[in-house]
Amino acid sequence: MQQQAAQVGKTTPAPMGSVDAALSHALALLGQQPAAALEQAGEILKAVPGHPMAQLIAGSAQRQLGNTDAALAMLGELADRQPKAAAVHYELGVAQADAGRGDAALASLRHAAALNPQLPGVWRELAGHLSAAGDSRSAGQAWAQHLAMSSRDPRLMQAGAALCANEIPQAEALLRAHLREHPSDVAALRMLAEVAARIGRYGDAETLLVHCLELAPGFTDARAHYAIVLDHLKRPLEALAQVEQLLKDQPRNPNLRNLKASALLETGEFEAASVLYAGLVAEYPQQARIWLSYGHVLRTLGRQEQTIAAYRRCIALEPGRGEAWWSLANLKTFRFTREDIAAMEQAAGLPDASDDDRLQLHFALGKAREDAGEYRQSFEHYRQANDLRRAQLPAGSQGISRLVERSVALLTPQFLQERAGAGCSNPDPIFILGMPRAGSTLVDQILSSHSQVEGTMELSDLTTLVRGLSGAAGDGRQARYPDTLADLVPEQLRELGAAYLERTRVQRKTTRPFFIDKLPNNFQHIGLILLALPNARIIDARRHPLACCFSNYKQHFARGQAFSYGLEDLGRYYSDYVALMAHVDRVAPGRVHRVHYEALVEDTEARVRALLDYCGLPFEDACLRFHENKRAVRTASSEQVRKPIFRDGLDQWRHYEPWLGPLKVALGPVLEAYPAVPASMA
Repeated sequence: MQQQAAQVGKTTPAPMGSVDAALSHALALLGQQPAAALEQAGEILKAVPGHPMAQLIAGSAQRQLGNTDAALAMLGELADRQPKAAAVHYELGVAQADAGRGDAALASLRHAAALNPQLPGVWRELAGHLSAAGDSRSAGQAWAQHLAMSSRDPRLMQAGAALCANEIPQAEALLRAHLREHPSDVAALRMLAEVAARIGRYGDAETLLVHCLELAPGFTDARAHYAIVLDHLKRPLEALAQVEQLLKDQPRNPNLRNLKASALLETGEFEAASVLYAGLVAEYPQQARIWLSYGHVLRTLGRQEQTIAAYRRCIALEPGRGEAWWSLANLKTFRFTREDIAAMEQAAGLPDASDDDRLQLHFALGKAREDAGEYRQSFEHYRQANDLRRAQLPAGSQGISRLVERSVALLTPQFLQERAGAGCSNPDPIFILGMPRAGSTLVDQILSSHSQVEGTMELSDLTTLVRGLSGAAGDGRQARYPDTLADLVPEQLRELGAAYLERTRVQRKTTRPFFIDKLPNNFQHIGLILLALPNARIIDARRHPLACCFSNYKQHFARGQAFSYGLEDLGRYYSDYVALMAHVDRVAPGRVHRVHYEALVEDTEARVRALLDYCGLPFEDACLRFHENKRAVRTASSEQVRKPIFRDGLDQWRHYEPWLGPLKVALGPVLEAYPAVPASMA
């Protein structure tokens, strides 16, 4: 506050020379004794009614004492009289935030930053509110401004300026040079962690922040960033612990509540996350990104009407936000109006539309035209969407042929026999794997309706363990997964299986003995499952190649699935998947149970009974009434599995057959042999 005093305008000179001294005294009291500061400011205002600095101190003191209404009245009136006083608008923004008026707080803080960009506190507050509003990019820029403004070291100021301009190499060089001379400078450590996080080096960011907090446990900004990094590293329980520690002192902090909601989502606590998001949208009703996040949680909980309303609200605020339109389309059961189609086409045609917005609008338009029976126009929209997305992906990220070849070479009958009895014997996991959009969510919903099986979600824990097996080999060569599996002794395999169970424990909310991991891509790690978790059940959900592949082509995935944005890539990927699973059938017969989607639709009860028999579970009628299961579902099929099985989707791909030639060629004999596999693979 002392640094901001000069920003406040002055009235007629005070009749008493003691006013300046009284103001200085009030300012000194404000930080530790707000009640005394309020009393002192009140005395000044009696002598000089309307004195702006005294009124600012009084308003700030009222806020600190929890008298939010009084603070808002006092600071609001002062802001009207002092429209160019950055300190006033800053204090008003903080008071508005305390009152839960997030949108108003954002406006006041932005105004304060525009009036005086040199105030570091304004940028810190603004960064928190932008993050709470879901605008992580702008929040990062505001935080970088805060770092640049709060340092008095020329090199750190330069590094902060480089961060603001997103000149990462320059910022990193400046910070490393500074830390060589001042290794315990926590501000520099925090800034370098920001650099590491921006380029995806979250492990490095974690190391830096741990050291930073060892040196300065009370560095709250560093602890908040540590929570964000832990969330990115898929360690939500640790992230929650950090956030809860911060919330003890700042229970109303919107950024911390947003961080908590994100971590809760990762632990499967969707109801608790929805409560937090409901509070945030009430405080930030004009922020489209929060409405979008809120809609995603509501969808997971199966609250369709509220979900649609949240997505509609996001669109009303930002008509060109492609993700909101695609989120409506991705409900699968939602139908667009002609007015919606016109609005989407207009948004997609805007010259300033981003590629991300445009591609998601085209995916949504593809679905809208499909529902209208306009298949040629629909395919053209899907084609444009996929072309835009594929252009964003790194070259060579679309295939798994080499991984499959190495897996087939490694997983011989002798190799598996030599390791029989190794691994963790716990039978808890049930893996549902295969291609995305092949019916895995349906199988998951059926099984999780059983009294002994707990449904979770698509878990990334196996993939995380695989990353640890892909480092340098012992002799210094770069290790190549899955070849590294051959170097593991039985104890290491047991440790891997136990580590998987420990990592997934956070997702288990009941005492049911079995749980489901339904990440489709886990088929790529079938060898690791067989070795590390030899008693786990493995279910291969399979669907007609053209139906499955084209369903992927119509889908915009939140992350991964790089193979799904080209028809030829899809055909090759599907063929590689079939080849690997056929090999496993040969070398480990009976270990994998296959569920063909078409057979499940045509003869549901028989297929469900066979599925339960494979899992060693008694038949329960609830598995046939899976659509009555009220559990949270976090996949593209979330709305479809809340309805009884229907045949309508089996042949939907046939409407697009004139344009699927490249896919058919890439599938080759796999298409011709379905539901069997080609003789060359059998």
